[in-house]
Amino acid sequence: MELLLLSNSTNHGERMYAHAAETFAQVAAGSTVTFIPYALAAWDDYAYRAEAAFRSFGVELVSAHRAPDPARAILEAEVVMMGGGNTFRLLDTLAGLDVLPGLGHRVRTGETRYLGASAGTNVACPTIRTTNDMPICQPVSFDALGLIPFQINLHYVDRDPASTFMGESREERITEFLEENPCPVLALYEGSWLRVSGRTATVTGRSRLFQRSSAEAFDDGVDISHLMDLIPRFDRGTRPYARAEP
Repeated sequence: MELLLLSNSTNHGERMYAHAAETFAQVAAGSTVTFIPYALAAWDDYAYRAEAAFRSFGVELVSAHRAPDPARAILEAEVVMMGGGNTFRLLDTLAGLDVLPGLGHRVRTGETRYLGASAGTNVACPTIRTTNDMPICQPVSFDALGLIPFQINLHYVDRDPASTFMGESREERITEFLEENPCPVLALYEGSWLRVSGRTATVTGRSRLFQRSSAEAFDDGVDISHLMDLIPRFDRGTRPYARAEP
């Protein structure tokens, strides 16, 4: 299985995907990439920008939305690039196209290599429960592709100690998730990404790993291959009416 999961598409002041251009080219390995633009509403504009970005580092990209049969284009792709935007819209569209089971199988068996950024990274997780996005539409389920057995939180930011903002910090929101779900959460700062090759999983850039009983910070990458052997578990909170898995 080959995955490249980015926290964000664009670093401030840089071209789209430029911060990970070399790694994108390595994973694409000369194949044409099929772009999936459905996390945004303006598919043509998004596809044009993605095509230009990939072209700049020598990779050909075509958008699934321009194919006569988008679902077939996705399921027959050697490499997919799952674009960012709104995670709820993306998951709902993938479910509507009925590509979730097939795409997940192809990626896990190595038939398709998977590139994702932002929302495209969220849907590689077991569920989309750790997205930062508003639920602008309602998927049938939060269950996603499940390519990795842990959750990711993207665009992670630390609380500014000088801020007077009284709302929840990102750390507090992740803690709330863990109170209900004993599934680790990998938080990726801007400019960071997760690379999975086979059973090896490594982070480039800053990250934090949250678990129910601990939180670790990594400033310049970390090997988290041990997490690939986890069995993801959810709905194990202590509320009176909490739904428990068997």
